[in-house]
Amino acid sequence: MPVSSKYLFVVSMDVDADKEELFNEIYDTEHLPNLLAVPGVRAVTRMTVLVSPEWANAVEQGRWPTQVRPFTHNRRHALYKVRYALSNASPSLSRAGA
Repeated sequence: MPVSSKYLFVVSMDVDADKEELFNEIYDTEHLPNLLAVPGVRAVTRMTVLVSPEWANAVEQGRWPTQVRPFTHNRRHALYKVRYALSNASPSLSRAGA
């Protein structure tokens, strides 16, 4: 998924479990299509955060965890799976495979 613009806007949030179905329905059918209509917006992509034991193991390998990580601050990282994508070139919902 190459980025083809100068900007990338990322939003993340937690949703109360009892409101998740309503959230997903409104986000998918109203909110993201409205964002795609903003002049200059080329595409919107919705992702799901994954938990991966392999990824967790990989970040503990090599010199990173002992020689670099202790000197970094405000780190945030997540492994994402594309849920679907919309673009102005193809405004119909494109659902990602499993």
